[in-house]
Amino acid sequence: MSAAAERAVPTAARVVVIGGGIVGTSVAYHLARAGVRDVVLLEQGRLAGGTTWHAAGMVGRLRASNAMTRVNRYSAELYASLESETGVATGWKEVGSLMLARTGERVTQLERARAVAEIFGVEVKRIDGAEVAGRWPLLRTDDLAGAVWVPGDGKVEPEGVTAALAEGARRRGVEVIEGVRVDAIERRGRQVTGVRTGRGVIECESVALCCGMWSRQLALGAGACIPLAPVEHHYVVSEPIDGVHDDLPLVRDPDACIYLRPRGDAVVLGAFQRRSRPWPVERVPDDFSFRLLEPDWEQFEPGLREGRWRLPALERCRLERFVNGPESFTPDNEFILGETAEVDGLFVAAGFNSAGIACAGGAGKLLAEWMIAGEPPEDLWSVDVRRFASFQNDAGFLRQRVSETVGLHYLMAWPNRELETGRDLRTSPLYERLKRAGACFGSKAGHERPNWFAPPGVEPSVEPLVEYTFGRQNWHEHAAAEHRAARDGVALFDLSSLGRIAVRGADACAALQHLCANDVDVEPGAMARTGLLNERGGLESDVIVLRRDADRFEVLTGTGRTVRDMHWIRRHIPHGARVDIDDESGSCGVIALVGPRSRELLGRVTHAPLDDDRFPRGTAREIDVGPAMALALRVDAVGEPGWELHVPAPHALATYERLVEAGDESLRARDAGHYALASLRLEAAQPAWGADLTPDETPLEAGLSGTIAWEKPGGFIGRDALERRRAVGVTRRLVSVVLEDPGPVLWGNEPILRDGEVAGRTTSGAYGHTVGASVALGVVGLPRGVGPTLDGDAFTIGRWEVNVAGERCAARVSLRAPREAAATGEARR
Repeated sequence: MSAAAERAVPTAARVVVIGGGIVGTSVAYHLARAGVRDVVLLEQGRLAGGTTWHAAGMVGRLRASNAMTRVNRYSAELYASLESETGVATGWKEVGSLMLARTGERVTQLERARAVAEIFGVEVKRIDGAEVAGRWPLLRTDDLAGAVWVPGDGKVEPEGVTAALAEGARRRGVEVIEGVRVDAIERRGRQVTGVRTGRGVIECESVALCCGMWSRQLALGAGACIPLAPVEHHYVVSEPIDGVHDDLPLVRDPDACIYLRPRGDAVVLGAFQRRSRPWPVERVPDDFSFRLLEPDWEQFEPGLREGRWRLPALERCRLERFVNGPESFTPDNEFILGETAEVDGLFVAAGFNSAGIACAGGAGKLLAEWMIAGEPPEDLWSVDVRRFASFQNDAGFLRQRVSETVGLHYLMAWPNRELETGRDLRTSPLYERLKRAGACFGSKAGHERPNWFAPPGVEPSVEPLVEYTFGRQNWHEHAAAEHRAARDGVALFDLSSLGRIAVRGADACAALQHLCANDVDVEPGAMARTGLLNERGGLESDVIVLRRDADRFEVLTGTGRTVRDMHWIRRHIPHGARVDIDDESGSCGVIALVGPRSRELLGRVTHAPLDDDRFPRGTAREIDVGPAMALALRVDAVGEPGWELHVPAPHALATYERLVEAGDESLRARDAGHYALASLRLEAAQPAWGADLTPDETPLEAGLSGTIAWEKPGGFIGRDALERRRAVGVTRRLVSVVLEDPGPVLWGNEPILRDGEVAGRTTSGAYGHTVGASVALGVVGLPRGVGPTLDGDAFTIGRWEVNVAGERCAARVSLRAPREAAATGEARR
């Protein structure tokens, strides 16, 4: 028995990190570097096991969001400095990378990525085939339409980085123990209390699950949801090739679904096939840490063929090694980070979708900061474990979905791309009826929602009849008709996927007053839009609170946000408060009537009064709708009058049928989907949380000062931070953007330029059919020389453009909603 195997484990610690791969050692290292003492890291085998040891070791800096770009950039900087700090070699080399394009559409995607890189501070250069050949002389380049060069990318030896992180952690007091497997996570009520190993229990305050494909099964034993599953990933290693050396750049050829990494004088050729094979094990074996699956030459054959085309020298050389290593993938191809909603003190960093080496340094730092502060240090919603619900943790669904998400690495990043596998997880009471009406469905957080409706003679589908492009997609005119119905007549939207959280109890009102920035101590039947803020004043969520009676409230939130919002509410309710919280999402079908003739349509199916005096905006009433009763909310969310009908699920279909029957041609009534809803809300400058609103923005930056009740007794979470911000002003602001040219389409994440310099970026975009051009919301900073201010007009001065895939398009930037400007003749119709 080895010395490691004989080593005793402590009986208690402050933090236990489970997993000694590159992610677990990064978390332990950053906890210790931040001053956390009494940290224990447990590895069931030896360090760098699991996915780490067989990873290709490529470190790219550019990601789709600012937060994730910072993650990778920090990883690269950390890996470059670790050797001098610890004396352990990491193999870091900043060799740069080439991203190749074979088609014009791929060039457009790379141009969009290059534009975003400018915002995020990552150097990316557009080059042609001749420059590609100059940097990698053995590559075939005659079929290239273009390429980009990212000089800051690099590569490491993953086992070396792991050893260096472990050494850095040890020097700061972390106890790193190999050869100890965790059998279970222990909890008391909702609180983690320790881990059970083969050598006894270690009591602790918190646990960090960083054990890759083993994370899901350990979490399940504790009742926590971490949706990931192992998938085969293949690469081969060639024999030495003349002309290959270790300083050549990394190569990614996404149109061929392959990558090339020089390793000495040999080449690693890997593939991310459109469809991969899940590893269908009920339980990942405990002893698999340094094992591989059998070679699968049949599955790898398309990648090998493409690799030999791109690098002809591979046709003439022997392949010395085939690596088929399972890696954990998630349902949406983003990794999983943060505290689980089900178990307090149980944190996770796992499911890195074959990008664990590039992300581990930054992700480990962020999780350590989250564990110390008790809340995310910045906007991490795209990777937050709470974006998933328990139904997305089903093993059958995961195997279907992860076989597809592997291919997302290199497939075209089309706007609005819909995944094809694992669909119909959650459907509304209207689903089958809307399908017959021509609905083309999309999936958000596992919920099927109508995106648009096909007219007679057009078959609705996701693939292949949706023709993806960066311009106007083939549903454009259909969504335009739905948009116009909401502006001129009445449109019916199925919003049944929205979240509903019931908050009840003697202290419900006092608790919500503490949690909400707005005043929610209103009369029964009234509702208030409000932010739930963090201590920095940032928007943790943007919700509607409806008061039903003295001690009963409903918090209405967005699709896919229920788990996160419930967890946040529960964690922040004052200790000892007499409050019960329940998830009632799905109990009702929700039908929205939007448009100037919505009152007329609703009046045809109810006896309830709908006039402004007896049913004012911002209130809710129980009304009859045909044979059913509905909770009707008087709303005005997209610049048009409307109602939301919340109908008990068993009666929702009959209610919808009654509305359709009453909505004859005279009302210009029609079904409408979420694509139309997006263009309507952007014309009305209504921001959406998760896109335009994040935990990094306060209501002051978002233009939502009207949702802050500054003087309400007792204050609210985040008020002190908001008061300080109000006293000095803000340096960035959410604004509306309208292109001058009616041709280009905005999708979000495009750079906004003031007087020729980048001033910010769009956060969401769509084509505004009322204004006759693309519209967007975006965040911009102040002009040079202008200090913090609350004067919103200071943010809009200048000559404005938007970078649309490399083309600078003139734009108007305003604090006014484009819909309002259109109504006064200031915008194009």
